[in-house]
This record gives sequence, C-alpha cells and structure tokens, in this order.
Amino acid sequence: MQLGIEVLLERSEWLNRLKGQRVALLGHPSSTNQKLQHTLELLMGHPEIELSCAFGPQHGMMGDKQYNMEESPTYEDQETGLRIHSLYGDVRRPTDAMMDEFDIVLVDLQDVGCRIYTYVATTIYMMEACAKKGKSIWILDRPNPVGRTMDGSFLSPEWMSFVGEVPTIMQHGLTLGELAQWYCDKEDLNLDLQVVPMEDYNPEQAPGFGWPEPMPWVNPSPQLPNLESCRVYNGTVLLEATHLSEGRGTTIPLQVFGAPQLNANRLIKDLNENYAEWLGGSILRKCFFVPFFNKYEGQLCEGVQIHTDVSSYNHKEFRPYRLMAGIFKSLLSRDEGFDLWNDFHYEYEQDRSPIHLLTGSTFFKDWVDDPSSSVSDFNGYMDRDIKAWDEVRRSYMIY
Repeated sequence: MQLGIEVLLERSEWLNRLKGQRVALLGHPSSTNQKLQHTLELLMGHPEIELSCAFGPQHGMMGDKQYNMEESPTYEDQETGLRIHSLYGDVRRPTDAMMDEFDIVLVDLQDVGCRIYTYVATTIYMMEACAKKGKSIWILDRPNPVGRTMDGSFLSPEWMSFVGEVPTIMQHGLTLGELAQWYCDKEDLNLDLQVVPMEDYNPEQAPGFGWPEPMPWVNPSPQLPNLESCRVYNGTVLLEATHLSEGRGTTIPLQVFGAPQLNANRLIKDLNENYAEWLGGSILRKCFFVPFFNKYEGQLCEGVQIHTDVSSYNHKEFRPYRLMAGIFKSLLSRDEGFDLWNDFHYEYEQDRSPIHLLTGSTFFKDWVDDPSSSVSDFNGYMDRDIKAWDEVRRSYMIY
C-alpha cells in the first residue's frame, strides 16, 4: 500500500508536472511517509521540486499547539529557512500575498472522516483561494481511519461554521481527496484540482477497516493519540458542547468522559439496556480520572471509557454519534439535576449554541431533550440522511 506522498515521489508522471513550478505544502505532524519521514523534509530535499513556502492548519505544522483553540504564528523553519504560514492564527483563509508565493500547493493532511474536523475547512478554504487566483491544488490522499462507515445527519446552512463548512453528514465515509472532488463539483469551482491517489488501499480490509495495519499512527491533532480515538471521535467530539469532561488533560482524551457527580454504573446499565444496538460490540468500562487541564482540572471524575479495542467490536455496527445521543439522553432522564449543555463561545462563534454548531441542526438536541422521543425516531432521521448522502458520495469513491 502506498500513500499519496509516496506515489507522488515515485512516479515520473507526477514529478514531471512539478518541474519549473513553485510548490507549496499544506501539512501537519501526520504528513509523513510510512518510514515516518516528514513531507516537508522530503520535498525540501528533492532535486526536482522547488518548495517556496508552506502552510500549517490548526495545531501548527509540527503539532506544537496542544490546546483546542490555541492559535499559531507564521514563522521561518529553523532548519530550512522556509516560511510557514499559519492558517489558524491571524487568518484562517490564505491571503492574496500568501497565494502569490506559489504555483501549486500540495495538501498532505491526515483527516479522520468527520465533518467538523477543521482540516476539512482549511482544505476547502485553500481550494477556493486557488480557484480565485488561478493556482493548482493537489491532494496527496491518505486513509480515512474509520473507513466507509457513515452516520449522522446533514449540516443545515444556518449552522455552517469553521467546524461545519461542508454540507455532508457527520461521518461521511470519504478520504480527503474524494471529499475535495465532491466539493469542487458541488460548488462548480473553476479549479485545477488533482488527487494523487493511494495505491492498494482497501478501506474495508480487516483489522483496520480504513486504517491499513501495521502502518504507524502519528497524531493528526494532539487529542487523537491512536486509532481507537478516531473510532469514537464522531460521537465523543460532541462532549465539547457539554459540561462533561471529554478526557482532555488525561492520557486517553475523547475515549473517556465523566464528571465528579457522574454515576457510571447506572449510566452503563441504562446504555446496555436501551441503546445496545448502537454499541456495535464496543464495551463500556467504569473508570476514574483527574484532568490535568480543561474541564474539572484537578478534580476526581467518575467516568466511562468506550473500548473499541476488543474482539467483539464491529465497525459496521458501531454508531458513536448515536451512542453519544443515548448517553446524553440517559443522563438527563436518570440525573435530572445534571447541567448538561454548555453555552460557552466555541471556535470563534460567540452567539450560537455549540451543540447545534457541532451536530449541524437542532434535531440532535431536541431529541435528547424530549422525554417522549424514541430510538426509532433517531434512527429514522439518521438513516434517511445517510441514504441520501450515500447516493451522492458513491460516484466520488476512488477506492
């Protein structure tokens, strides 16, 4: 199996098209080949490539910005002297001056198959800027670690934001290259978009089911330390809109959640009795943790870890987005005094509800808050949107 960056550097039909062009890179810590050599260094050291500048998304080119909304400055790389422009600092869209520094931009970002992951927004902002300025953009494709599985509902236009720039369902089941081609067609962009595809990638192959094993894992963002964190992320990211800790400040963020007042045994029992069809063979384990930062810093939390690293796990049946809805609903029904929803300002949005921004509509919260709503109500809404999205995405599936 070969990644897009590996195909690019080993195929003359791709390399020849870069000759005489000023090349830029949009990358981050996961921009490596399978020998863990970083794409920035590979391009800088290549005799046929003129690397003129680079761009870093949220968390920076080297992933040094650990906190969720910590901005990055533009800087010069110490080893190469190359200017690394920040697209998560003073600007989130590349400026005209930045665009004048290159002819072709190579995008080598590890996505995780979730609509709200900000590298999606950064990629389409670069696509739109390239269309405006007549520049070329090549997506060096990478695996979707959760493969072809889908879940969630469509993003409604009124809830578009930096964590929701593409009107897909939450868990879209495409690689970044496939998603870029769909977006280019949908918006009718006048754009020279090329996808450098992977070779021998099978997103349905066991045991990774999207992530080719034993390919090494490099965190695409600080809070996604392993494959298991990606498997649950399409659901547990919604914890950011609540007063539950999502495990930031622990060693397993977004795989664990909790609060000082949580009754984990009661919650696990309720979930196994009422929402077992969404567990997909995952196992819920009672645990305790003390976050070193973020919510409940320094406080003992009782919590639950969602284990997908078990033999019973079934990637086609596991529904993290729906499971999180069940978790929230169970908490509100069993712990009526629990203050669930958080209304703090989220990702540059000060006047809009975080849970609506993340889920992309009002349906999710309305369902959780309504004591009379049922599992079949939720399934029906999700399945309708999944069916409609699947009909769209099929023509863009390369693998």
